[in-house]
Amino acid sequence: MEREGTDMRYEAAAALLPEELRRAALTLPPPLRCRAEELRLRAGRPMTALTGEEERPLPATVTPRLLEELCDRASEYSRYAAAETIRQGYLSVRGGFRLGLCGTAVIKGEESTGMRQLSSAVLRIGREKTGIGRTLSPALFKNGRFLSTLLLSPPGGGKTTLLRDLVRCLSDGDGCPARRVALLDERGEVAVMCGGIPQMEVGRRTDVLDGCPKALGIPVVLRAMNPQVIAVDEITRRQDLEAMVLSAGCGVGLLATIHAADRRELEEKPLYRQLLAERVFSLAVCIRRQADGTRTYTVEELE
Repeated sequence: MEREGTDMRYEAAAALLPEELRRAALTLPPPLRCRAEELRLRAGRPMTALTGEEERPLPATVTPRLLEELCDRASEYSRYAAAETIRQGYLSVRGGFRLGLCGTAVIKGEESTGMRQLSSAVLRIGREKTGIGRTLSPALFKNGRFLSTLLLSPPGGGKTTLLRDLVRCLSDGDGCPARRVALLDERGEVAVMCGGIPQMEVGRRTDVLDGCPKALGIPVVLRAMNPQVIAVDEITRRQDLEAMVLSAGCGVGLLATIHAADRRELEEKPLYRQLLAERVFSLAVCIRRQADGTRTYTVEELE
């Protein structure tokens, strides 16, 4: 249980920082800590805390040395073991955090093979909201069959948080029939795998394919894991859509997120118009963030 007036996730994120940055992070007033989504670090600039849409400066200046120390701490002093994700610009951190990195890319041929001279980092404070999908999950079934569903909201609207808990609900049978779920966590933000173990609760019947592009990963889990539902975060490319059409043709349910406020915005974008025309998804859950930070969920039929 959290101590009154504190935010344990924020404090755990601050504990990952080098000592002088940790002290600065803890100067953020307790009422704001529960709203903090990220700690942002840019060399030569004050560290900031992102609370909603505002970045609040904190009393510590970031240096390249501190960025390197943070990367070492986040990788548990084994950058070699984390080289593949560092190459892609992030680290999954024990405890369910994600560290995004910027610096000088090391390019070989047409591919980035690493990163040096770190210049910026963003520590994402992922928060689980266990139970937010429980009352919603029964509406995603019809006659005992899961209906493929899109989760829609603008950026920062809470799609990943809802996706994570719906995966847990489906996997554990919490409020709905239990299903085998294959989670394709391409950017490492849903399950936050560390050492092969999910740092976030995604359910006991969930198999996670971490760090793999969706277009490559969907055929892999179809062949290897016999899923009843495939869950993915952020459909952004035509190849993603084509892979999802393939899996729908195999009788597998789909759960995915898209940056869009509602169906009308989906129809305005050519890629997503095709998605609607293919009738891959039956339902959309529109997430709306209220002025006080709470979220409401509306289920709409797409067919």
